[in-house]
Amino acid sequence: MMTAQHLTKRYGGRNGRTAVDDLSFTVRPGTVTGFLGPNGAGKSTTMRMILGLDAPTSGQVTVGGRAYAAHPAPLTEVGALLEARSVHPGRTARHHLRGLALTHGLPGRRVEEVLDLTGLTEVADRRVKGFSLGMGQRLGIAAALLGDPATLVLDEPVNGLDPEGVRWIRTLLKSLAAEGRTVLVSSHLMSEMALTADHLIVIGRGRLLADTTVTDFVRDSGAATVRVGTPDPDALTALLRAPGVDFRDTAGALEIRGTTAEHIGRTAAAHGIPLFELTPSQASLEEAFMTLTHDAVEYAGPEGAAA
Repeated sequence: MMTAQHLTKRYGGRNGRTAVDDLSFTVRPGTVTGFLGPNGAGKSTTMRMILGLDAPTSGQVTVGGRAYAAHPAPLTEVGALLEARSVHPGRTARHHLRGLALTHGLPGRRVEEVLDLTGLTEVADRRVKGFSLGMGQRLGIAAALLGDPATLVLDEPVNGLDPEGVRWIRTLLKSLAAEGRTVLVSSHLMSEMALTADHLIVIGRGRLLADTTVTDFVRDSGAATVRVGTPDPDALTALLRAPGVDFRDTAGALEIRGTTAEHIGRTAAAHGIPLFELTPSQASLEEAFMTLTHDAVEYAGPEGAAA
């Protein structure tokens, strides 16, 4: 289990920039937890503090009840992927993993096991400088798995992988969680997180925005819409208008967000407004994420899209 308590990181002293602001959460074993946030939200800084690469200004984070640096053999406790290409380019994949294994007294057979698991056996004796982005990602994942750790911390693990590789890492993460391991995954790919994660921790501007299941996050986001067909859209819009309710006219129908199909139907019936269509539609994880983080985007284009 991983626990962050009032984690804060400031740069430049008291009046400097706050990257992480009083952040508390728990990542539990047995689930894949997605760690989400817009660019500049503080995800990378948080992950670096988890791994002891950055010291918090205040607060603490523990993995398995200890700070990362306090584990006598950290590779066997926490497997991490932050920078997949942080490998000497002149080394082969096998030599890189053997060097890591020697630091913890891990047997050579474990190197061969993770090479096989990540599909790198055939290229294990090639120099890393010739690896594609996807092969580099697989090597980083192999290094994270080397110590057979109880906890995994992975930043953008599908970056550069082809569709088969994306499906492979999705299956791998789910199987590791099913074994009772703690899995924290950061990604900007909402569609992939929707298929992989069970739980979400969402931050914006260094603060916690959500700590909930994927299902509840989407359901409670207010991003779901109801498509309504009616010959009198103006009258219906006037009756439904309220704070948080949005209307959009698309292809001869209204798309209404912020209320339920039941409320729309009852309102229309009570005022004699005929409806030709009343179709609720579930929001996607991406839509729910954009709705929640709209005011927490640090870098945005002219139409509010995150840069």
